[in-house]
This record gives sequence, C-alpha cells and structure tokens, in this order.
Amino acid sequence: MKQTTNKMPMWLRYVINIIVFFVLFGGSTGLVNSSIISTYYTRIIVLCGINMILALSLNIATGYLGQLPLGHAGFMALGAYASAIFMRSVTVSPSAIFPLGILIGGVTAAFVGFLIGIPALRLKGDYLAIITLGFGEIIRVVLLNIDSVLGFKFTYGAASLKNIPKTTNFFNTFLCVAITCFVIHTIMKSRHGRATLAIRDNEIAAEACGINTTYYKTFGFTLSAFFAGVAGALYAGYIGVLSPSAFGFMKSIEILVMVVLGGMGSMIGSIISATALTALPEMLRAFSQYRMIAYSLLLVIVMIFKPTGLMGNYDFSLSSLIGKIGGKSKPKSKTKTKPEKDGETNE
Repeated sequence: MKQTTNKMPMWLRYVINIIVFFVLFGGSTGLVNSSIISTYYTRIIVLCGINMILALSLNIATGYLGQLPLGHAGFMALGAYASAIFMRSVTVSPSAIFPLGILIGGVTAAFVGFLIGIPALRLKGDYLAIITLGFGEIIRVVLLNIDSVLGFKFTYGAASLKNIPKTTNFFNTFLCVAITCFVIHTIMKSRHGRATLAIRDNEIAAEACGINTTYYKTFGFTLSAFFAGVAGALYAGYIGVLSPSAFGFMKSIEILVMVVLGGMGSMIGSIISATALTALPEMLRAFSQYRMIAYSLLLVIVMIFKPTGLMGNYDFSLSSLIGKIGGKSKPKSKTKTKPEKDGETNE
C-alpha cells in the first residue's frame, strides 16, 4: 500500500492566515472610515464582535471541556466593572491605556473564575449548572449592593455606573476577536487542548492515562472567565453605562444559546450563531410585533432539524480549504498486487 500526501508547511499556513487577516481588517476598516458602512450597522457589527468573544469563551468550558456553567454573565460583569472603574479613575488619555483596561477586566474575571472553579468543578452536570448559576447571581447582587457595605460610591448599584469613557470601536473589537480566535485555536491544538478534549470525551479514562483532570478543568474554566471579562471590558467601553440588571440570568442563557446553536466545540459555529442572534433581532425590527416570535421559531426549527448545532463540532481551516482546492491533499493511492500463481513470485 502506497500513500502520497503533500501537507502544507506550517509557516505557509501562518503566512496565509496573516495575509487574510490584514486584507479583511484593512478592507472593513476602510468601509467603516469612508462611511460606506453606516454608524447604525457599525454598531451592530461591534455588538456582534463582543458576542463572538462571549460565545467563544463559553465554548471553552462547554464545548471543549464538556462542563455546563450557567453564570457566564457574572464574569462578563466583573470584567466590565473592573475595566470601567479603572478607566474612570485615570487622568491620562483613555484611548492610550484602553488595552490595559481590557487586560484588567480579563484578569479580574479570571481570578474570580479560578476561585469559583476550584470548588465548583468538583461537581458535574446539573449540579455544576446550579452552583455556577448561584455564583453568577451572587456577583450581580454584590455589584448591586456593595456601595451600602463600603459606605461610599463604588459601583453605584441600581443607579448605574455612568460616564465611562467610550473607547471601544470597530478597530479594537476586530483586533480582540482575532486575538481570541488565535489564542483559543492555538491552545486547543496543543497538548493542553488535547488533554482538555480527552476529559470531555471520558474523564475517567483521561485520569487513568495520567491527565491531571483537576488542573485542566480549572485551567479551562479560568481561561473561559478571562475572555468573558475581555468581552465585558469591550462592552463597558462601548455602551458607556453599566447596570447590574444587564448581567442577570437571562444574559447567561443568551450566551449559552449562541454556543448550543452554533455547535458545541466549534469555533466557526460560535462565530456564526453569535452574529446571527445579534443581527437577527435588529433585522426584524421592522416587524416589531412578530420579530420575537420569528426569532424563537428559528431557534426551535434549528434544534429540531440540527440538534448538534449549525456546525456540529466542525472547525473551519483556511489552509486546509486552500490545500483541497489546490490539490494539496491527495487521496490515498493503493497499489494492488496480482495473486501469485504456482511457481511465480511477485518481486
């Protein structure tokens, strides 16, 4: 049997991805700056980008790790408030330190996610969903009432945290989405990602093979919380006003729906579903009386006919697609040998 395969070199894959990134980034930025894409549609695109990061972050814990957390909005809230309070307190130009504000939001959410993940990930299934739901609500209630405990204005509770510098735009949102995709993809293709997938498939077998399940479950949960905090920081810098009521239980369910609809374990599925579920309500705004009915029916129909989500567990690869189009990946060729006859040998 003879096998002839011609794989694309890894350096060439990175070069192609970088070129495509700059082409898409330059083209879309030019369309936005030249006002070909209106301010209204730019706003929708930015919100789509924020929801993409949220869906991708939850996909780490749900799709790759196989857990079911229901308090993701709490981590988003922590990142949003940490970044907003920092941005309000600085005296230098907010745009200059905006990357630091995003990092502070992500690290704050990751730290709390680490503390919550250590006891919570000892549970599984419905029990994990319930305890993470409780932690998410605790975060919201703390943000709502912490001012009365501290004795001074910190989060401003139900009155909302206002006057947040509006530093989020199309440029930094696009960049954060690209970095999020790159980091998650790189980790999942490494040995750490393989260990995480092994825990999802069979935790007992993974532990028997020597994989530290506690470490990788905590790592995945913390990484998921970090990117949720990044999305929260972007959200705070775009909306300019934060209220704890915006990060309730229904927000966590909305993020979970994006992951399930796109396909658990599929990055491209999370991106497509986050875009669709963000843009669809705006597109149906002309049918204001029926748009939520149409929105709900769409979800029901997809779950009936495609229960694994739109993309299942498929992950898009640009280099593989180019290789198939250019004939880089050839099918295996088998060489058959004639059966030997009496007195004959095949050399």
